Amino acid sequence: MSTQTFLLPDVGEGLTEAEIVSWRVAPGDAVAVNDVLVEIETAKSLVELPSPFAGVVGDLLAAEGDTVDVGSAIITIAGADAAA
Repeated sequence: MSTQTFLLPDVGEGLTEAEIVSWRVAPGDAVAVNDVLVEIETAKSLVELPSPFAGVVGDLLAAEGDTVDVGSAIITIAGADAAA
């Protein structure tokens, strides 16, 4: 069983950070590919990020209200199968 780490993607043109507004999952939750994991806010918009993996949520690596740099780890998913 593998664990995948989801990095905060660049969701806009050249934006370097985003704020974690609300987590839609908790550790231990089962998730499928494209299930919404988290809502983030950038300088331009609110965005829901879908899961690129199916598995069980491990750790939330950023708290609500945290500002996170693009490319930073935000969540782990155990038993993860990546989307094709």
